Amino acid sequence: MDNTSGRASWRGQLTARGVVIGCIGCVIITASSAYTALKLGALPWPIVFAAIVSLFFLKLLGNASLNEANVTHTIMSAGAMVAGGLAFTIPGAWMLGYADEVGFLQMLIVALAGTGLGLVATAIIHRHFIVDASLEFPMGASAAQTLRATEAGGKTGRRLFASMGLAGVYAVLRDALGAVPAMLAALPIPGVSFGIYNSPMMLSVGFLVGGVAVAWWFAGALLANFGIVVAGSAAGLWAVDAAQGIVKSLGMGLMMGAGLAVVAKDIVPQLASIARGVRGAGDARGANGTGAAESLVTGSVRTDAGTFAVLAAAIVVLMCMGLGLPPVVSVVVVLLAFVTTAMSAQSCGQTGIDPMEIFGLIVLLLVSAFAQVREVQLFFIAGVVAVACGLAGDVMNDFKAGNILGTDPRAQWLGQAIGGVLGAVVSAAVMMALVGAYGPDAFGLGKEFVSAQASVVATMVSGIPSVPAFVIGLAAGIALYWAGLPAMMLGLGVYLPFYMSFTAALGAALKWVIGRVRAARAASLPEDDRAAQEAGVVIASGVLGGESIVGVIIAMVSVIAGLTA
Repeated sequence: MDNTSGRASWRGQLTARGVVIGCIGCVIITASSAYTALKLGALPWPIVFAAIVSLFFLKLLGNASLNEANVTHTIMSAGAMVAGGLAFTIPGAWMLGYADEVGFLQMLIVALAGTGLGLVATAIIHRHFIVDASLEFPMGASAAQTLRATEAGGKTGRRLFASMGLAGVYAVLRDALGAVPAMLAALPIPGVSFGIYNSPMMLSVGFLVGGVAVAWWFAGALLANFGIVVAGSAAGLWAVDAAQGIVKSLGMGLMMGAGLAVVAKDIVPQLASIARGVRGAGDARGANGTGAAESLVTGSVRTDAGTFAVLAAAIVVLMCMGLGLPPVVSVVVVLLAFVTTAMSAQSCGQTGIDPMEIFGLIVLLLVSAFAQVREVQLFFIAGVVAVACGLAGDVMNDFKAGNILGTDPRAQWLGQAIGGVLGAVVSAAVMMALVGAYGPDAFGLGKEFVSAQASVVATMVSGIPSVPAFVIGLAAGIALYWAGLPAMMLGLGVYLPFYMSFTAALGAALKWVIGRVRAARAASLPEDDRAAQEAGVVIASGVLGGESIVGVIIAMVSVIAGLTA
């Protein structure tokens, strides 16, 4: 393919209508993702949901190719992981009393710096992970297959928007009108927040994740709450308060250990091949002739390297000037961010999980070990790295979908840049709206916004409650991941309040029951079985989006009401 045909190809995939649809969807998904991450301490990938919505609206406007839909959903989903990077780190600063030093401007700079780093890094490493290593990237592959198999509109469109509407109405009844309780079947168990969270969104999280991952998640919750807190305190091994500190430290250690194991097991052995892939990225071509493996920037490798260096230098200056980080620290953060984005890509490619806040914590701890940096600036560092890793995971999933469909990666990368920058603005604004409506004291375990990951970051900055439990968790996390077990999900269950894990488990159980019913019918009605699977994903995605979007609207209304009162 010559350059002229390549330009025509990607410009035909990155269309004006696709950009408009993608940007509108990006605003909605970013806002709902910020709310979901803070409220539930989890953030399911929005890529399949975005793919369905993109194709649906493009077809309403006329003929649409799968490649145009692929680029459109790339724009639409980009801001979600930017929001996750902020939500999983920055609220920790509010928990430690730095609310006056972390406002919209600081969060915007963190988000834009992380977005820039993520875009530059993925432009360099995309060929290695997508083409050379050919990792699975299950969420990206799922999005590609969804675009191929689903004719959006008809039943799909009705199910999507009906489920969003019903979930939104339910959220209004619960959160705005108080007509339904927020918790069901609550029991007064000392040290354990037992109950069922009355949230269709939380059920949807369990439904979408499902299977083995939620089983490990719930196993961690049982171990922490009924093993350590209830049984341990009943046996007189420790007081309830001490047990809760042990649980928090153990959960942090498990998640941190899993993150370190990703580096040791999956990244370090691949460094040489990654470097070879980077060196060869400038002149490689896709085997299928689509250009899907070509360099994202036309021209020589030297020109590419110079462009990336200028972008990286600009990010360093931005962080130094806007966040007050010393120049040496800024350079180190940028260099380590490139390493952690590769870690993120590897993790997403193999497991579909992107522990972005763990990568932020790793860099935070490394920086604090050699430099004197204020506590609040440590949160900025973790936020920049988490946003970069979150966006990298999303970018690489999109590249995988594009590789399967033959989409030009330049169109996807430009779309990701549009969505990432827009998502940075929206996510910072939404977080300011939430903290303005509820106050900084509403963030933390057992509060309005559980902010589990940010609580981990805050604890690591301020001091670990139980160092022995943390060390045990660290070692266990490494060992479990090395054995191929989902240590990250186990740690999440240990750390989160029990009612959240219990509700997610109920959602996963619902999925299992539906799966058993489908399996009984699949032999005689295979097409009905496939349609039922797709319907389940669409409805669960709609419920997740509907409740979280309304939650953001309620928060914004509260802010406006407070300003006009």
